[in-house]
Amino acid sequence: MKKGKRYAEAAKSIDRAVQYDVADAIALVKKTASAKFDETVEVHIRTGCDGRHADQQIRGAVVLPHGTGKTVRILVFAKGAKADEAQAAGADYVGAEELIPRIQNDGWLDFDVVVATPDMMGVVGRLGRVLGPKGLMPNPKAGTVTMDVTKAINDIKAGKVEYRLDKTNIVHVPVGKASFTEEQLADNFQTLIDAIIKARPSTVKGAYLKSVTLASTMGPGVKLNVAKLMA
Repeated sequence: MKKGKRYAEAAKSIDRAVQYDVADAIALVKKTASAKFDETVEVHIRTGCDGRHADQQIRGAVVLPHGTGKTVRILVFAKGAKADEAQAAGADYVGAEELIPRIQNDGWLDFDVVVATPDMMGVVGRLGRVLGPKGLMPNPKAGTVTMDVTKAINDIKAGKVEYRLDKTNIVHVPVGKASFTEEQLADNFQTLIDAIIKARPSTVKGAYLKSVTLASTMGPGVKLNVAKLMA
């Protein structure tokens, strides 16, 4: 992929041979986020896990203290009183079986997170082929399969992010926007890293966090000092 002039200029201020402290890395990411829109700041964590083994999977969710800076659209699968509860809690869309053809046949995907009550998982399961590849399938570990729909919605609106291994054993998670203060980004980053370290599978041998990189949507990556993060 060819990088533009702006990217090349930004990359000059980052020493590829250096592993930066969190504060310095955040300052650099903010400085190099020069796009005309408010770029998302993401963390990319290369792990020593082997996701092919069920006991080396990492999956969970954490509420970032300062949110993600993004307005999240929530779809809740629920019926009766739970559907009413979801509406009252501020869900953007609430429904049941009638949403299946709309998602399956019409390609409707105007939502960012899907929450479901346990009794609705049989219905939601029929959408596995559509929602699964997009990372939208509700999951108990992420707190998106629950009877407490109010808490789930409140947490998501407050800045809950889900983390999971991709096929290359890397975790990609947003920790805010380039417009956030350095302190806000540092708080969010620390909350996420603490959760990831805590989620370390006991079966992982050797280095758990192989590399941690911070980057904005259009900016170059800044490598962090992993030893200090683990200290």
